[in-house]
Amino acid sequence: MRHFGHISPAVREGLFFREPCEFSAGSSSHTLSAALGATLYSPATRPRLADDVIKQAGRGVVSMVLCLEDSIDDGEVVGAEANLVRQFAELEARVSDVPLLFIRVREPEQISDLVRRLGSSVRLLSGFVLPKFTEERGELFLEALTAAEADSGHRLFAMPVLESPELLHLETRGETLRGIARTVDKYRERVLALRLGVTDFCSVYGLRRAPDMTAYDVQIVGAVIGDVVNVLGRADGTGFTITGPVWEYFRLQERMFKPQLRRSPFMGQAEELRTTLIEHDLDGLLREIELDRANGLLGKTCIHPSHVLPVHALSVVSHEEYSDAQDILRPERGGGGVLRSAYTNKMNEVKPHRAWAERTLQRAEVFGVARADVGFVELLAAGVAD
Repeated sequence: MRHFGHISPAVREGLFFREPCEFSAGSSSHTLSAALGATLYSPATRPRLADDVIKQAGRGVVSMVLCLEDSIDDGEVVGAEANLVRQFAELEARVSDVPLLFIRVREPEQISDLVRRLGSSVRLLSGFVLPKFTEERGELFLEALTAAEADSGHRLFAMPVLESPELLHLETRGETLRGIARTVDKYRERVLALRLGVTDFCSVYGLRRAPDMTAYDVQIVGAVIGDVVNVLGRADGTGFTITGPVWEYFRLQERMFKPQLRRSPFMGQAEELRTTLIEHDLDGLLREIELDRANGLLGKTCIHPSHVLPVHALSVVSHEEYSDAQDILRPERGGGGVLRSAYTNKMNEVKPHRAWAERTLQRAEVFGVARADVGFVELLAAGVAD
């Protein structure tokens, strides 16, 4: 699979200076953690789940979570588990390749049980999403995952979700973060990425952000995100990929503020695209994606297919970013110093910007580098057209 793989090769060639690489579920964790992109969640109760997976893969989705937790009623769990087993068997019979598929469980015991029941179709499973992750719960989840991997002989990754009240509350946040750090470091080779459960954070205080508000506008949530990145997202080799929080909205109801999308980049056919984005209330999503990256997050949890392409389009590395990153990482620049950007609009400081450049080239590998005259609008329009 590859990002923008649903777009024809001829169109991709016109968009990319350097095309996204191909990868598979067997690729390195380093590659997969950067390549998750917009991870689309779906309730495990859906009766045509196999069809949904195949359909979304054809639209550019490369990672999905099939949820047994908050997206379904407590009384539906047994039936949802049985449905997952049936749907995985159907996928195995119909296709050879699927997106990266993860199951979000409720309890550690579900991991070994589901791996056993999936049988040979476990080869289509990339791992498990672990909710309400703390040091105590996390240890149990990761022990169960390790045992299931050993029993099945199939590599399984974990994606812990950081969403517990202990993490939100100021008096327990520090020790909770340190405990999580100890746990994920112990199982580092199994942890693909850390996910943020912002909806659960908001629920602790009875909050729900409006379409015009990003997660960062809710100060109590923004503070937690900053602390999580501070402890678990460091660029010194000890950090993990941390993904952006879910955007809940996909239909416009009532707007208090003006749209964030400017008219000037949208001309001709692209103007229709702008109108569609505003009508679907995605201007707030675009702003949050930009803030995710500015705060050190990569990828995003998504609950609606219309959110996938904007996340991927804004993840593509611009030609300017790529040029700066390459200049900073040239071997002859190892001693440091300052140089003018090839775009002549900024100064690149080799030592302070090195970690940024390394992360940028990692993103360029999986999402590609746009041509100098190609921006978000062209990438999004091409994806919609295809």
